Amino acid sequence: MTAATMTGQEAPDAAASQVAMTWRRLKRHKLAVASLFVIAFFYLVVILADFLAVSDPNAVDARRSYIPPQSIHLFDNGQFRPHVYGLKGVRDLKTFNVVYTPDPERKLPVILFARGYEYRLLGLFPTKVHLLGVEGAKRNEGLFLLGTDQLGRDLLSRLIIASRVSLSIGLAAVGLSLVLGIVFGGISGYYGGYPDMVIQRVIEVIHSIPTIPLWMALAAALPQDWSVLKVYFAITLIISLIGWTELARVVRGRFLALREEDFVLAAELAGSSKRRIIFRHMLPSFASHIIASVTLAIPTMIISETALSFLGLGLQPPAISWGILLQDAQNLQVLSAAPWLLWAAVPIIVVVLAFNFLGDGLRDAADPYH
Repeated sequence: MTAATMTGQEAPDAAASQVAMTWRRLKRHKLAVASLFVIAFFYLVVILADFLAVSDPNAVDARRSYIPPQSIHLFDNGQFRPHVYGLKGVRDLKTFNVVYTPDPERKLPVILFARGYEYRLLGLFPTKVHLLGVEGAKRNEGLFLLGTDQLGRDLLSRLIIASRVSLSIGLAAVGLSLVLGIVFGGISGYYGGYPDMVIQRVIEVIHSIPTIPLWMALAAALPQDWSVLKVYFAITLIISLIGWTELARVVRGRFLALREEDFVLAAELAGSSKRRIIFRHMLPSFASHIIASVTLAIPTMIISETALSFLGLGLQPPAISWGILLQDAQNLQVLSAAPWLLWAAVPIIVVVLAFNFLGDGLRDAADPYH
């Protein structure tokens, strides 16, 4: 079929690059595009985490223990004046816990760009400015949109700060898994023979070990006196060492199919080195499939970190991650008194679904036969 006889859609596709065609097909997948915006929003929250946090996520105050979520009231006597009600605590004579209820007589104005705890914006500029805050709050009052935990720490601020750890671990672990998967999968698929047999046996051994006991064994090997930063990198390494195998098999299968193609044989006859053939000719031909596989692998990494921290095998306080926040929701007695602690599960569900929908869309868009 010549360019003159092509339809309006086929002609641009014939002249477009693989990336352009993939993006054009992805835009037709409405759910994948919406998921892309959701993921972009979460990573924007990661970048501006301290600016968006309402209060210090590590500030402990027993007088603010288990404050229920507050609502922002937008109007006051017919005028636009965002505010929250103050709180008054009454001790429950049965449980001896202080129960907080809104005090409509006390209105705390909600303001933009309020001053709070000090931090470094983008890690560079020291500032105390935060997106939201309240004026005239007492020590046991504030803006608690998702309530507080047992130690009086604002749950929304802790969720925002926790996203920085959980989402960055997902990216870092996938980045390392990507390198391992491409290197070992490429060697296995391109060279074959003894290297292929050894690599595939290693993958089968890793797959034969139950995941949770393997995590437990590796996490238990970490020294107890390590800092939060060392544990962070160690957990990233552990997750990567377990998660590279799936990508390696994908790369191996593609290499087995491509190594007999005409363009690979032509590159070999032209005197190209094996490394140039792999990284210049073979990998770019299915880069979109790798991107789709990586996108589907990120939620697995996030869930792995969350599970490790939830079980007490991963990051430990004072670090803040989604898994650590879910530890507070393990006790049914606590949940009956403070069900808002389950909000920690919401961002995990949203992010995992968004990555899965985006990965499905990318996989369909990258398929030349779709």
